[in-house]
Amino acid sequence: MQHTTDIRIYYEDTDAGGVVYHANYIAYGERARAEFLRHIGHQSSNLAKDCGVTFVVKHIDIEYHKPAFLDDLLTVHTSITSIKNSSFTMHHQIKKNGEIITDLHVVLVCVDANKLKPVRIPEILRAEFEKLI
Repeated sequence: MQHTTDIRIYYEDTDAGGVVYHANYIAYGERARAEFLRHIGHQSSNLAKDCGVTFVVKHIDIEYHKPAFLDDLLTVHTSITSIKNSSFTMHHQIKKNGEIITDLHVVLVCVDANKLKPVRIPEILRAEFEKLI
């Protein structure tokens, strides 16, 4: 299952040449992850309170295929590609007019919200994630 999030490119997203600054694609992935979690019933801001955990980024692989420009409308397709005991991998495929412009593979680790030490993904989240692979 994929979740989609639309992102409009504003002036603040671009460099002096009107091209989206490369690091902003990481922020777009973060927004899409938050919307993905909200879609399955878990707001990022409530994970610590509801489940006692939060997610931290361990690793990101990003491949840039084509640029995006001021006023473009991008669609971020987000999916979970694998789940382990305390981590999972998400894929964000960013498209413009249906064409892939950027791919991000992000490994996230589930950590105790207070101690910031890795813990198992809570069963309620694991069950939701597994349904989506």
